[in-house]
Amino acid sequence: MILGSLQAQQKPHYTQYVLNQYIINPAFSGIENYTDIKLSHRQQWQGLEGAPITSYFTLHAPLGKSDYKTNATSFGVEGFNPRGKSYYEEYEAAAPHHGVGLQIINDKAGPFSNFSAYGTYAYHIGLGARTNISAGFGAGISRTNLNTGKLDFGNGVNVDPAIRGTGDIGKTQFDLNAGLLLYSADYFMGVSMLQVVPQELDFSNAANRQNIGKKVPHFFGTFGYRFLLTEDINMIPSTMIKYVSSVPLQADLNLKFQYRDVIWAGASYRTQYGFAALAGVRAMRSLIISYSYDYTTTRLNTVSNGSHEIIIGVMLGNRYNQETCPRNVW
Repeated sequence: MILGSLQAQQKPHYTQYVLNQYIINPAFSGIENYTDIKLSHRQQWQGLEGAPITSYFTLHAPLGKSDYKTNATSFGVEGFNPRGKSYYEEYEAAAPHHGVGLQIINDKAGPFSNFSAYGTYAYHIGLGARTNISAGFGAGISRTNLNTGKLDFGNGVNVDPAIRGTGDIGKTQFDLNAGLLLYSADYFMGVSMLQVVPQELDFSNAANRQNIGKKVPHFFGTFGYRFLLTEDINMIPSTMIKYVSSVPLQADLNLKFQYRDVIWAGASYRTQYGFAALAGVRAMRSLIISYSYDYTTTRLNTVSNGSHEIIIGVMLGNRYNQETCPRNVW
């Protein structure tokens, strides 16, 4: 008999988190002047049976935001770029306001599936003429299921005597997330923690129990800076550090180029994993579409065809005159 243990990240990975940091940090709730809606689907390690598949829906909006500017920031105004030099010169910290939102996430990997839903809240306030800070939290439920029919030990054996029961067994638990965010016209710096409260997650029966499974906190640190290369082109290097107990520290290094708010492209490197490329376009005044492809340098590349992720975003109720772009999302 061979015995061993395995530790892994329990929350999904998102390649295009920089386009929707709200999914990993509730302090982004209500950061813009409109209702921000995002739909995403990620198919990881395509071609590998039982590989992770993650889909999410997010929605967040400001409440009591009184600093709606009267000047247009749309590139629809001839000769004006909403991300040009004047944007940085005229940028002002946000007036104090609230933000609320909703996150619905469905994640599947092998015999396991997890469905979670959170309501989020954040409070934004200016620290100075150009600097903002926000704090937020998300509260909701998380249901983890184990489909025992998908267990495969070879030779047609799919019964594990250590598992209590058969069929689809699961557990619903309360879940809590929290985050802080510091941001301005040209940078962001955030810290967040998902699964704040460690909880037992155990599908074994008492007779065969050796160790008790647990949900553990996930820590994220993000930082990015926007450089104005020309009046029309921005360059945004950014990084994300992830820490989960008993798992090696992991870092994402990203570089994104953006032409006005019309089209963007970028690449990233994730330690102990591999590389990714992304590209996106603003298809209509209030619609964005973005796609990324991951290539792993681990042994998984011998059995998979990479990972695919797509995001579709919609802006509703934009208060800026002819506004077609976010002001605070990178």
